[in-house]
Amino acid sequence: MARFNRRDALILIVALIVAPVVILGRLWWGAVSGAERRQQADPFRIAGDFYFVGANDVTSFLLTGPEGHVLIDGGRPGTAAMIMESVASLGFDIKDVKVLLNSSPERDYAGGLAELQKASGARLWASEASAGTIASGGDDPAIPWPLSTLGQFGVLRYPAARVDNTLKDGGTIRVGPIALTPHVTGGSTRGCTSWTFDVRDVFNGETRVLKVVHACELQGSRGFRYAEQHADIERSLRVLRNLPADIWVTSRGRPWGRYRKSVASQEAKKAAKNPVDAFIDPDGYRAYLAAAEEEFRGGVH
Repeated sequence: MARFNRRDALILIVALIVAPVVILGRLWWGAVSGAERRQQADPFRIAGDFYFVGANDVTSFLLTGPEGHVLIDGGRPGTAAMIMESVASLGFDIKDVKVLLNSSPERDYAGGLAELQKASGARLWASEASAGTIASGGDDPAIPWPLSTLGQFGVLRYPAARVDNTLKDGGTIRVGPIALTPHVTGGSTRGCTSWTFDVRDVFNGETRVLKVVHACELQGSRGFRYAEQHADIERSLRVLRNLPADIWVTSRGRPWGRYRKSVASQEAKKAAKNPVDAFIDPDGYRAYLAAAEEEFRGGVH
């Protein structure tokens, strides 16, 4: 009979601990993803050629132009079909999306990029710090043990996407007249990227240019930990605070009030008022950053 030593005992103990976690993790992720697929949100115009095309809480956005469109974030693996349906319902063709952009390499925001890339043929841009995670399907070195162990069983992972270009912090990404500036604002992950761009709102013959900020989350509360995280959040708060924002959004719907603002916009339209005004919220943006800083200073990180 083979000798049962301490090493074998340790392996057995780890297996007994990890196996239930893996099974429960798979069931939990499956339930969450399935719920998200069922919670489709109606797409809507925010301002000008800027549209919401995401799920109930995990957001995706479309910028349209005569030389092609830009799609920001791919949602979870199960929401790519939903995003494409939303794009089509607005009268646009997914094959006209020329650029895919990513805010964070987490499964919630990068999980559907591979499917969207395949359907559109678009080129994917991501930060240098996020590119490897996306290309590996979610293998992020900032995920600590034991969560990282679950990746070997497929939990926390997603279909790998091809990253065609790594972006330059503060540079410009163009598709015809569409121009976006990436701002690497690490915190939730090393390479989390915020985006700024302008949209033109025309109402009753008057035109105004509105500044939009797609802001990164700054909470590191989902298990992502890395050595520079504290300094990154300090820097990100400074960067985001200095970005002018008439309209602001995030990768989650609740922080920026997706549902509330969309309802207010519809009501304004019925009253023959400018529906874009419902999304203009510089005070809300400042409050979002103030709350993030308060949580950060409170020692949550």
